[in-house]
Amino acid sequence: MPEWLDNSFFALLALIIFIGGALYFGIHKIIAKMLDGKIAEIENDIAEAKRLRKEAADLLVEYEQKRAAAEKEAEGIVTAAKQEAERLTAEAQASLSELVARRTKAVEDKIAQAEAQAVAEVRARSADIAIEAARAVLSDEMNKQGNKIVDAAIADVASRLN
Repeated sequence: MPEWLDNSFFALLALIIFIGGALYFGIHKIIAKMLDGKIAEIENDIAEAKRLRKEAADLLVEYEQKRAAAEKEAEGIVTAAKQEAERLTAEAQASLSELVARRTKAVEDKIAQAEAQAVAEVRARSADIAIEAARAVLSDEMNKQGNKIVDAAIADVASRLN
């Protein structure tokens, strides 16, 4: 056998027959269609990914704006709450001062009233004691010198009448 008929020759011959058969039956067209389909599918996926990326970017911008607006609103709420708390604190302090002043005045009035009542009671009791003492003294004097005093009073009245 000649030297060129070795295994390499048969492998080359088989390869040529295989390639020729593949071309004859249009396998290259089928493979091209499959590759074109895959390319179209990949292009659609890329377009969808770009669209989704744009939507995500738009949503990100929208949410950033909403977040910024929410932060401003929260700052406004906190500021308003602080102002309201300061106002309520001032009102409470004023009310408390007013209440303390009223209660102090009421207590002072009660103390003054109690003092006045105590003074009046002491005066009344002193007057009662003085009357009792005068009655006791007069009774004693009347018992001791009752007739002399009556005679002197009658004489005094008689001298004034004349």
